[in-house]
Amino acid sequence: MNILIFGPNGSGKGTQGAIVQKKYTINHVESGVIFRENIKKGTEIGKKAKEYIDRGELVPDNITIPMIISRLQEADCKNGWLLDGFPRSIEQAKALDEALDKAGIKLDIVIEILLPREIAKNRIMGRRLCANDNNHPNNIYIDAIKPAQKGSDWVCRVCGGALSARSDDQDEVAIGKRHDIYYDDKTGTIAAVNYFKEVAKKKGIKIIELDGKPGVKEVTDDLMSKI
Repeated sequence: MNILIFGPNGSGKGTQGAIVQKKYTINHVESGVIFRENIKKGTEIGKKAKEYIDRGELVPDNITIPMIISRLQEADCKNGWLLDGFPRSIEQAKALDEALDKAGIKLDIVIEILLPREIAKNRIMGRRLCANDNNHPNNIYIDAIKPAQKGSDWVCRVCGGALSARSDDQDEVAIGKRHDIYYDDKTGTIAAVNYFKEVAKKKGIKIIELDGKPGVKEVTDDLMSKI
């Protein structure tokens, strides 16, 4: 089973992807990890990618896509894969689709987690880290994991520990730039999702749309009923 998963930052895409990967024993492939591994190993394509990264430039698709296809052809992807973080634009979607066809790799499922932009932003900005255990989930904008209040302060809902926010989670400008790319339905990530929806029937790709507003369990239950 080969899967693409889409969802804006703040949608719980990583959480749902991990659940699918574990349940179906397929490999969770992240585009960022592929870059780092190729650069670390000093592969020819990794060296080319590093030249662009060192100059602060985006790595061209004609380098990125062969890197991804090579990863999907490795032995640990034989039983299937879940690709996360790519494509991010309609041009990348078209190029990836063509490359998959050329490599004889069939895409089976596209998962899209739908979430309004304002809610996605609030979920990112609402994340809080517990001083005692970072695995204690706390988010001031999600009722199911809303932290407790002690006087005027928020405290961990699990252990009562002190909470803090990551600085990058509070950077509205950075969040906005990421979301500008994702929610762009002309050339961005939403456009990429729509591209796969258009070719889905012709290529036998199953499209799964999920409402990302409920809690993690509810979204997971919906996903498992549709996959």
